[in-house]
Amino acid sequence: MAMHLRRLYHTIETIGSQRFDSEEEQLKHVLEEIVRHEGIDLKGGRLWKLVVTTGMYELIHQTGSTDHIALGHRIQVTDYPILFELPRLHTVLAEEDNQYLRDRGIHTYSVTGIGQKVDWQGQRLYKYIVAFNADNIGQDTTARLNIIGAALNASLRSQRVERKAHRLEMDLDQASEIQRKILPQHAMQFSSYDMYGVSIADRIVGGDFFDYLQVEGDTEQLGVVIGDATSKGMSAAIEALYVSGALRLGYQYQSRIGVLLSHVNKLFHKTFADDHFISLFYAELTDSVNGLMVYANCGHNNPILLRAGSDRPEFLKATGQVLGPFPEESFKTDSVHVGPGDLLLLYTDGITEASNSQGDLYGEDRLVQRLIAGRALSPKELTQHLLDDVQTYSTQGPYSDDRTLIVIARRP
Repeated sequence: MAMHLRRLYHTIETIGSQRFDSEEEQLKHVLEEIVRHEGIDLKGGRLWKLVVTTGMYELIHQTGSTDHIALGHRIQVTDYPILFELPRLHTVLAEEDNQYLRDRGIHTYSVTGIGQKVDWQGQRLYKYIVAFNADNIGQDTTARLNIIGAALNASLRSQRVERKAHRLEMDLDQASEIQRKILPQHAMQFSSYDMYGVSIADRIVGGDFFDYLQVEGDTEQLGVVIGDATSKGMSAAIEALYVSGALRLGYQYQSRIGVLLSHVNKLFHKTFADDHFISLFYAELTDSVNGLMVYANCGHNNPILLRAGSDRPEFLKATGQVLGPFPEESFKTDSVHVGPGDLLLLYTDGITEASNSQGDLYGEDRLVQRLIAGRALSPKELTQHLLDDVQTYSTQGPYSDDRTLIVIARRP
């Protein structure tokens, strides 16, 4: 079974995070690891590089249980017009016409664009393309291949950024200060609700954010949002600040959650690289006696709702896609009633994907257990209790990420 798209993204991002001497070395290593990884369900792959002077893609690496093609084999770009669609579609599936390739068992192929785009005779082409083999290649695999391409592109970009990082230290310090000022106060009270939020950046700046949204003088509803940009460092911080600011501005004028998120999604897609995205959970609390809460979960970690007097958690699952890659996405909402004494926990994946020295994840089950154990604490105390437990668990862990928590409690 293919792994969840967000976990797939992070898996590939982690594989490609070590230092490499060149882009080709990095891509070859990541390609090997993707094919080797049991959870990704791809049995082979080939890496092609554009030779601009000839208008051809040259095979530079292949791996896995596939019929091998001679390294250095070239295909003419003009023989594959669909390659000109890659900058727009990112991944394409098509029937193979080249007899040499058909003789080697390639009848249907997938191609995903990787790396920077370059000009060739007035057209834009990717510097690299990667083709994967699987037992079943079809339209249902396009989303998975797009995420793989997005993660590879982000990994390449991250390497380029890291090589320049030492020049940005003073700017990062300033950005960190700006981010701290933009984040809201930790504690918030609204109607019969008490809440407390904390966001801790893994680096100087981070891609996690949270906010409380309220029109001045409005005592009937309050928006609560938590988000996580998938990129790292400065890039993630800029994206998080952009979305947070857009939501603050849009909240003043747009009362429908779905419409607001659609506008923000289109703006994000136009502004940032097409392989970047943000997961987000947006909740609207009301002062109604029955505790009505309307929400939209845009590909984010499922918030945990713990009912008063019950140890069985409820999970507020995704109602739509992440923000960014799908500009025409419509965002649906769902609703739930938060009763007196109920607890709601919002969090980012830096909590559940924190790992110990053996690489074991902190996980959703442990988070639920700690939430149940600390349910009698105040939102502030419970937030600190959970963060301390995650920190203790992951002190020797090989991977770390931004961590954000919001605890929302309805008073009994």
